Amino acid sequence: MIRVDYSEFSVISLYLPSGTNIQRLDHKFKFMDDFQNYINELKKDLNNIVICGDYNICHKHIDIHDPIRNKNISGFLPEERLWLDKFINNGFIDSFRKFNKLKDKYTWWSYRANSRANNKGWRIDYILVPESLDEKLVDADIFSDTFQSDHCPIGVDLNFDWV
Repeated sequence: MIRVDYSEFSVISLYLPSGTNIQRLDHKFKFMDDFQNYINELKKDLNNIVICGDYNICHKHIDIHDPIRNKNISGFLPEERLWLDKFINNGFIDSFRKFNKLKDKYTWWSYRANSRANNKGWRIDYILVPESLDEKLVDADIFSDTFQSDHCPIGVDLNFDWV
């Protein structure tokens, strides 16, 4: 995680650990709790915290290509999804979902089974914008046609009307 503070807002770039086995899953849940506590404390002194990055969690059924078969896989576990739901509902907006309710919009695809070509992906990358910046949100997008890794870039437009 890295944080940069500007006059109008702060940006946190986050990598939330994956939970590929029981030890890593325990680490992931500990990190999630610690991160929530960090944000709660940070919000006492800083306004307008934008948190972007790889959360390694699909929030809703619409965010994963096969919610039924992946229901017991880390990244889509009910406990992870509940944590993300509570985190967002603690004063944040899922910027992409504010503008786009379509399914089949993903940010990560496994390198296996030609997943990207078949769009069998997961939306695990987010830009969460504080509710205090809701009126500044212009757009958010997933750039799935950009091939750099197993993830694709995401972006958000905020208008601060700077002169």
